[in-house]
Amino acid sequence: MYLMIKALSKFVCLLPASLRSLTASAIGRFCWLAVPRRRKQMAINNVLESGLAADEHAAASIVQQSVYRFGPMMTEVLCFPELTRDKVRSMVTINGAEHLQAALEHGKGAVLATAHSGNWELLGAALAFYEFPLVAVVQKQTSAGADQFINEYRTLAGMHVTYKSSVLEMARLLSEGKIIGLLMDQDARSDGLPVTFFGRLASTPQGPAALARMKGAPIVPAFITRQPDGTHTVIIHPPLWTAKSSDRGQDLLTVTTKLNAIIESHVRTYPGDWFWLHNRWKTKYTQS
Repeated sequence: MYLMIKALSKFVCLLPASLRSLTASAIGRFCWLAVPRRRKQMAINNVLESGLAADEHAAASIVQQSVYRFGPMMTEVLCFPELTRDKVRSMVTINGAEHLQAALEHGKGAVLATAHSGNWELLGAALAFYEFPLVAVVQKQTSAGADQFINEYRTLAGMHVTYKSSVLEMARLLSEGKIIGLLMDQDARSDGLPVTFFGRLASTPQGPAALARMKGAPIVPAFITRQPDGTHTVIIHPPLWTAKSSDRGQDLLTVTTKLNAIIESHVRTYPGDWFWLHNRWKTKYTQS
């Protein structure tokens, strides 16, 4: 698997821009065709229940856009070996870099809270090329070859990589002033906190809040979105802080609720960027 993906990467890197764009479009369309009908319908229903579309046709358009974007995303990741500081700065603009810099000036590192929206892999690479000390916290892939490949390319872009299970390493790196990047927009099952997301309770990862509270570090929400001309914009929000009162559960719930609201606002603005094929509301709660 590793050698096959590496060969594909080399091939895509050799393509001229026009063919690379056609390849990205073809991959996106293939992804759409490959998605099972039930999964598409689940995503469409979630868009409708979130109030982002007036009817099923409009909802299907958002879901289709969400899937099509995987074509450009995949080709951009395959071309990570081409990235240089100048190239990244020409293709990625950062809005709000001062918020992340200010967070780091407290000397406690920072937790970067983000979502599966836009090209989140490029978000990490761009911040690293902009000389922010980013640590990508990742889920181990089921394929060892795919896992080796994507982590090699993350490292190539300047990111330090650690797995979700390495909590002590995350805490140590945070103490060293690093930025711990955490995706927090997927169903966390019984480990999550029940927090409202688009009007419905969703099991929400408490990792960003828990890690920040443990080390007294700020949490900085950040996202990336693709522009019509193929460039990208990183949007960084002002930092949030997790209180450290005698009620740990409430401290985590309060800041996680704020983070969920920020993610929801971003998805409302860029609905086609988000990963609707994931069932965000898989864990069911009784609405009070």
